[in-house]
Amino acid sequence: MQVIKKILKGNAMRHGMKHRKLNMDTNARRALFSNLTNAVLTHEQIKVTLPRAKELRTFVDNMITLGKKGQLSNRRQALAFLRDNEVVAKLFSTLAERYKNRNGGYTRVLRAGYRYGDCAEMAIIELVDRDVNAKGAKDLARVAAQKAAIEAAEKAASAEASKEEAPKAEKKSKKSAKAEA
Repeated sequence: MQVIKKILKGNAMRHGMKHRKLNMDTNARRALFSNLTNAVLTHEQIKVTLPRAKELRTFVDNMITLGKKGQLSNRRQALAFLRDNEVVAKLFSTLAERYKNRNGGYTRVLRAGYRYGDCAEMAIIELVDRDVNAKGAKDLARVAAQKAAIEAAEKAASAEASKEEAPKAEKKSKKSAKAEA
């Protein structure tokens, strides 16, 4: 009976409640930080609200620490949280090599003014020794591949057109030769 009264009064222990709630339930919050961690590890710099950036630091730092350890169990833990094979591969190869001599503090949070509309305080969270070309690299590669495909299609179309015009030109030259004779 006394235990029930303590729980109802709010004297229960706070096990597993160390992060901010951010006005969402546990599953939504876990998915949010998983996706934001993916974005930071992929682009190495993103812009989010300040409270989210401050909370995101811990998740990104923990993932980079797992990448530095490099064991199979650490790779499985990272994959369970991140759910993206490309990001996990980058984490355990590129980022682990980059931060092998650094003991923590892999991220930096910079205040970035206020968002228009709701005046929320914004921040840029980035990796400390980030690759400047990583941000938008996937989009640049996709655009370059599309341009190359368009150029190849245009060359193929012009080659087919020239093949079709060549027999017509020969026929015209034969007709003109017959007319002259």
